[in-house]
Amino acid sequence: MQIAIMGLGRMGANMARRLLRGGHEVVAYNRSPGPVQELVAEGAIGATSAQDVVDKLRAPRVVWLMVPAGDVTEHQLQTFKSLLSPGDILIDGGNSNYRDTMRRAADLQDTGIHFVDVGTSGGVWGLTEGYSMMIGGEVDVVEHLRPIFETLAPAADKGWGRTGPHGAGHFVKMVHNGIEYGMMQAYAEGFEIMKKKTDLELKVDEIAEIWRYGSVVRSWLLDLTAAAFAEDTELVDIAPWVADSGEGRWTVQEAIDLDVPSPVITLALMMRFVSRQTDEDSYAAKVLAVMRNQFGGHAIKKEV
Repeated sequence: MQIAIMGLGRMGANMARRLLRGGHEVVAYNRSPGPVQELVAEGAIGATSAQDVVDKLRAPRVVWLMVPAGDVTEHQLQTFKSLLSPGDILIDGGNSNYRDTMRRAADLQDTGIHFVDVGTSGGVWGLTEGYSMMIGGEVDVVEHLRPIFETLAPAADKGWGRTGPHGAGHFVKMVHNGIEYGMMQAYAEGFEIMKKKTDLELKVDEIAEIWRYGSVVRSWLLDLTAAAFAEDTELVDIAPWVADSGEGRWTVQEAIDLDVPSPVITLALMMRFVSRQTDEDSYAAKVLAVMRNQFGGHAIKKEV
């Protein structure tokens, strides 16, 4: 199947690579040419502009946007809206707010251009492990895209599915990330408790390895934490500063709007704010920072 990937950050580029390896024809487009040239060397068709993308795709065209949520996504959607034709498909695979997604779908409805929102999880590991995809859109359009989803997923019948109409994919991904905040916070606090119990001489790297097998708290997040500890259990060069990319805030706001108590997710979000307002050398905050780096390649602030 032919598809264009626009936005070749680490995740977008790896998605393009997985599609190429799955036998799909990929048109690659990025604002800077370097990532495009790398993918061309691996078999992709390079494009130099949005118009060039459209010219190189066969109808019905499929364009997958992997760009930051907000103004960048809005600009690219409007650009392709002006270039695509009825029957073509635009996919937003970023972390857009689901309310923006619903508005954008309605905006495209009269044009005949189909819109699909795909909440995508997998981070920098998706190339080898596959991506989890939470999809919102029309049933027949999602079914048309099945070969792409089956290739990107961990298995053809696992890790992806249509969760509902337009906006549902991004809503479910938002909640997914909110849950992620709570899980990460619990791990970080637990490891800090053990780190502070100096009289027992606990080794958190060894404990993480023990928990990875058979334990009820084993998970991929724990695997990644163990990998970080294998490099440095003290995390001496890591600043205790933890960013948030928005989805946790949106999840908490939805919980408030829906009268759903969500203390774990809310407090996990608040602890990230605390990390940016205190000089305390929090080991838990350092663990959170390295976890984000391990699964998503997110930048880490270094101690000065």
